[in-house]
Amino acid sequence: MRHSLPLTPQFYVTAPQPCPYLPGRMERKLFTALQGEHAQKLNDTLSKQGFRRSQNVLYRPSCAECSACLSARIRVADFQPSRTQRRVLKRATALKRNATSPWATEDQFQLFRRYLDDRHADGGMADMDIFEFAAMIEETPIKSRVIEYTRPADEGERGRQLAAVCLTDVFDDGLSMVYSFYDPALTDMSLGTYVILDHVAIAREAGLPYVYLGYWVPGSRKMGYKSGFSALEIYKGGEWVAMGDAAAHVADLHPLSVDPIAEQVARISLPDTRL
Repeated sequence: MRHSLPLTPQFYVTAPQPCPYLPGRMERKLFTALQGEHAQKLNDTLSKQGFRRSQNVLYRPSCAECSACLSARIRVADFQPSRTQRRVLKRATALKRNATSPWATEDQFQLFRRYLDDRHADGGMADMDIFEFAAMIEETPIKSRVIEYTRPADEGERGRQLAAVCLTDVFDDGLSMVYSFYDPALTDMSLGTYVILDHVAIAREAGLPYVYLGYWVPGSRKMGYKSGFSALEIYKGGEWVAMGDAAAHVADLHPLSVDPIAEQVARISLPDTRL
């Protein structure tokens, strides 16, 4: 007789380190390995509970005295672009999209370096070399794609030029934007916003209900742009809820507001698999 049993991954906690989003705070992550034949099912299930993927690891913030980081996603069916976002789409009509396998290229890395040097020179990725970049793109045990956006060549250039790139995971209920970067010289095109808008279009074409944006952090200027998208949901209190007024969400800093790790793990729902 065959039985249906839950996957039983092991969960671990990172050591505290300075928070990259809110100054003066420390971050800690709850994580598990993403591997084996059921990796896709595990990823799909935990992503619905606020987890994110980084290579072959799934993680979720589990800070000792802060619960500011909230996983965010767009409800595709209800999304309507704002007037500003419609202008972004209009300015980007010359861009062409190309979806490829998760394989790193020299052109992608050069664009990635220009983006980091201009936007995140003091960030945690600032020292990444081409081998680490390739690992970020290629080390994925699930269904992933690299979405490239190219622009027409300017005078003195040959062929279409790479303007933006997004590493995208494909879930059973949506698309997850793992990491995106773009040409910092094209500031007027608002490419970060455009890539999100185009992922909404891709999800709509594919009949997928959500686009996962990663974490939204109230009070963080780095993450503030996400609240500008309509039909946004956040994972809060163990469920997905409409964001509503972004200003109404504040970071909970009470030391008793975060449950012990053992209780957090006990509440995680795991997928079943046939043996």
